[in-house]
Amino acid sequence: MIGVGALKISPKAKKYLGQVVRSNRISYGPFSQSFESEFAKAHHSRFAIFMNSGTSALHVALQALKEKYDWSDGDEVLVPAVTFVATANVCLHNRLVPKFVDVNPQSYNIDVNQIERHITKRTRAIMPVHVAGLACDMTEICQIAAAHKLRILEDACEAAFTEHNGRRVGSFGDAGCYSTYICHHITTGVGGLAVTDDPDLAVRIRSLANHGRDAIYIKPEDGRDHKGRSSREVIEKRFSFTSIGHSFRCTEFEAALGLAQLEDVEKNIKARQENAKRLTEGLESLSYFLQLPILSGSTSMFYPILARSGKVDLVNHLEANGIETRDLLPIVSQPCYRKMFKNLEAEYPNAARIAHRGFYIGSHPLMTKKDTDKIVRTIKNFYAGAH
Repeated sequence: MIGVGALKISPKAKKYLGQVVRSNRISYGPFSQSFESEFAKAHHSRFAIFMNSGTSALHVALQALKEKYDWSDGDEVLVPAVTFVATANVCLHNRLVPKFVDVNPQSYNIDVNQIERHITKRTRAIMPVHVAGLACDMTEICQIAAAHKLRILEDACEAAFTEHNGRRVGSFGDAGCYSTYICHHITTGVGGLAVTDDPDLAVRIRSLANHGRDAIYIKPEDGRDHKGRSSREVIEKRFSFTSIGHSFRCTEFEAALGLAQLEDVEKNIKARQENAKRLTEGLESLSYFLQLPILSGSTSMFYPILARSGKVDLVNHLEANGIETRDLLPIVSQPCYRKMFKNLEAEYPNAARIAHRGFYIGSHPLMTKKDTDKIVRTIKNFYAGAH
């Protein structure tokens, strides 16, 4: 099976994992701190908070914004109509309303020309999603947000290390969130990070990921002097909880994997881009049948394809030949959202088209030229003789 993602644990990662085992410490510690520091630096941000998923990062970052700016239940957040369900779900879990915005039919990212028509007196934020490692137009989004006094929470879960105008996505808004789940640019098994330049927001996010605990105590060393004595204030506040938070913490094991992978990430992204380029070069003669992705500037977390017709048969053909596929982030067709929001497809035609015709395959760095050649050959065989 040629999967949409894969992992090879490097010698450096094994070394770090061994150090964690020998330390007898798996709660928040030196590997987590180093991973956060290096990831923040790589994403042009002051702070990074590591937790158990990109979804968790989005959840608490949005909750932190809601608490800081005193939003009310029922306030609205603009969300693209093509994204993973987590983007909309975290709004609902925070008792906010996701207001969908249709997407650009070529990039699959939020259509900046349609954002303002969805802004109401209850709109509080925009959550742009950088689909498959292709950056949204953050210049335009930031201008719209400033004009309407909206906050920005970037869903960069699929776009770590992706740039817009020389700056890493996730660093443009109030906060940005990333996933380190399987098949992402950094893979730690489970995991995600939130980044921000706002020290108050960073404290709130870290607290909310730790049950809403008072930020004075995050790790056992907090509040101790060089002789290991704890201050009275830390002892008193060790079990003081200032918000209704969550248990979203991660361990030193995941942080060790992430820290090791940071050393190879540029090489791995280049391999992703080369795989995507080979797929496009092999499939461009099928443009009558397929819409291929925009590659310029993309870090190619995966390779999205739009079948102009016959998607189901094509996907089944690929799966039967050992090539894993995934639907291309359908939101408007989801049963849970149809029940809640009624007929979304009629309102968001680009998203509806992508939901019914779009899918993606892998472009991960462990794929070989033999793999990409097989994918191209398999797709061409499917269309052989078609007119």
